[in-house]
Amino acid sequence: MRKNSIKNTRVNTEVQRELSNILRGGIKDPRVAPWTSVVAVEVAPDLKTCKAYISVLGDENAQTDTLAGLKSAEGYIRRELAHRLNMRNTPEIRFILDQSIEYGVNMSKKIADVTKGMDQKGDAEDAE
Repeated sequence: MRKNSIKNTRVNTEVQRELSNILRGGIKDPRVAPWTSVVAVEVAPDLKTCKAYISVLGDENAQTDTLAGLKSAEGYIRRELAHRLNMRNTPEIRFILDQSIEYGVNMSKKIADVTKGMDQKGDAEDAE
């Protein structure tokens, strides 16, 4: 099976959807932040392993606590995934912190600051 096959894309989408539902409603660990989202999922073509990229809204401490909580709940999450999806193999999940959303927000802030500075500079030149 090719890496970007239709079947693999469909499996990635289904695993991401169910993983999001499990994280939203099933995890009772207080270390897992309430604003945790699954950004992307990559299931290996042999359906044995899975990389789940998660994003956590919060500081660095909340991010590390959430990763620790998810790693400790990995067995429960995998069992729930097996119950919800009809797959031959339930993949072993590895959670990876994805900071692309945080990076995008910071870049948007910096761009807004620069454009605001340019607007103020332009207004000052117009007043002269």
